[in-house]
Amino acid sequence: MAIQKINIIQFLDLAQSQPVLDVRSPGEYTHAHIPGAYNLPLFTDEERKTIGTSYKQQSRQYAIKIGLDAFGTKMRAMVEEAEKIMLVQKKSNGNFKDIILIHCWRGGMRSAGVAWLLDLYGYKVYSLAGGYKTYRNWCLQQFAKAYNFKIIGGYTGSGKTLLLHALAKENYSIIDLEGLANHKGSTLGALGQKIQPTQEMFENLLAEKLASESKSSNIDSVANDPQPIAQLKTAHCIFLEDESQRIGNLQIPMPVWYSMRKAMVYFVDIPFEERLNYLTNEYGIHPKEQLVNAIMRIQKRLGGLETKNAINFLLEDNFKESFRILLKYYDKFYRKGLFNRDDAASLIKEIKADNVDTEMHVALLKNYL
Repeated sequence: MAIQKINIIQFLDLAQSQPVLDVRSPGEYTHAHIPGAYNLPLFTDEERKTIGTSYKQQSRQYAIKIGLDAFGTKMRAMVEEAEKIMLVQKKSNGNFKDIILIHCWRGGMRSAGVAWLLDLYGYKVYSLAGGYKTYRNWCLQQFAKAYNFKIIGGYTGSGKTLLLHALAKENYSIIDLEGLANHKGSTLGALGQKIQPTQEMFENLLAEKLASESKSSNIDSVANDPQPIAQLKTAHCIFLEDESQRIGNLQIPMPVWYSMRKAMVYFVDIPFEERLNYLTNEYGIHPKEQLVNAIMRIQKRLGGLETKNAINFLLEDNFKESFRILLKYYDKFYRKGLFNRDDAASLIKEIKADNVDTEMHVALLKNYL
């Protein structure tokens, strides 16, 4: 069999149904990888370091010999691991074919070696030309494209994420930035969440979502689809939640951020007390120690007195009054960011609502689309 190198578009298209094997070291993979890819490392982190040092300090040929020593002892185990991956994929995917996709960092010797092995064993193997580096360039290209974003706005406690997912259930295109970032944005946003991905991994996840949602929301592809007119009118757009440029420790890529700041904002305006009740129910379940630590992180911005009061209310089990202090702070902070955009008056459409009722919000929003 022949091992074929394919471009990034072909690779990602096949990756929708076929397994992707990332043969880089575990450390490289953990830092960031193509979403959904399996790690089948040719070398450990230490082996990779040793081979790299030999390449620089001695010669390419000597480094290859060291690599072959390590590779030779792993061949059977790598084939068996690939078999397990193929079996899992076959059981879960009706469009599965006996094709394996492989990549390393630059599409060089590591992917070539593992591709040769699996090709020899009998699999049809495709290798990504240019490797993961090409994939990263593809990600950056996604951020530079023009998108028709529509932004769901609202003060903290307005249920913006709930509204976003309610829109998804009605077949609108959405991207949940906070879901990708494993963080809800505020100082309390990390509570109950998984560890945030690296910046690079966050960008990979976002690039894939932008590509998939823009493809699925192409209005030309749905022009003849008998879907409701309200959905057809917005089939070409992607809904996102209004965010600061930073979400926890991560940053929204600047080209995407700039596009978001120029997009129409549908601001769901809910009374303060309703939002306070929602916030208390959502975050009041977390341990006091975690809540206190979260409040301390914004001590400088909140002020010494308000920080002290917020913590004392927590210690007295008065979660509502503690969160009242935080909510007033975030309302002020959010309002400043909301209107700190060019042509804010024409970009912000206010939607009045009595409470956090997602179904009602969807119905109200449709009137403005």
